[in-house]
Amino acid sequence: MEIRLNGEPRSLDPGASIADLLVLEGLAERRVAVEVNGDIVPRGKHAAHALAEGDHVEVVHALGGG
Repeated sequence: MEIRLNGEPRSLDPGASIADLLVLEGLAERRVAVEVNGDIVPRGKHAAHALAEGDHVEVVHALGGG
């Protein structure tokens, strides 16, 4: 299936979850915020949230510093 990740096209297996996407992108261990079609998906729901054809996903990295 095709989705858009931060504005760029990505191909995923049908039924892939947000957690699957984060693993593929090397972000599974990072603190990120994920939005799907304009709605924030809480971290605790990433594994259960299946992505669908044409979804628009935005992933934002949390930055630390001081």
